[in-house]
Amino acid sequence: MSKRTYSPITQSALQLFSQLIALKRRERGLTQQNLAERLGVTRGTLRRLEAGDPKCEIGLFFELAYLLGIHLFDAPERYQSLAISIQDKLAVLPTRVQKTRQEVDNDF
Repeated sequence: MSKRTYSPITQSALQLFSQLIALKRRERGLTQQNLAERLGVTRGTLRRLEAGDPKCEIGLFFELAYLLGIHLFDAPERYQSLAISIQDKLAVLPTRVQKTRQEVDNDF
């Protein structure tokens, strides 16, 4: 079984985000146990999130950001219009992407 590797950019982003989570938790005076209970996970899972474990669910990172007041999207109305624009574009694209078939060249 091979171990999944992540790019340096991904690792740096996770490290930065997890440090921000730990900082905000401490600034708010919350223990890991308190925050884990609010999040609905075990303290061990929270430790993994604060360590930047890439195998943790991304939804947990977003929920933690919300609980701690970390604003990932500064202008919600801007992102809402972006989401609508993306939905409009997706509506006109095919729902499935198929591998293009290579044409056979029968010229000898």
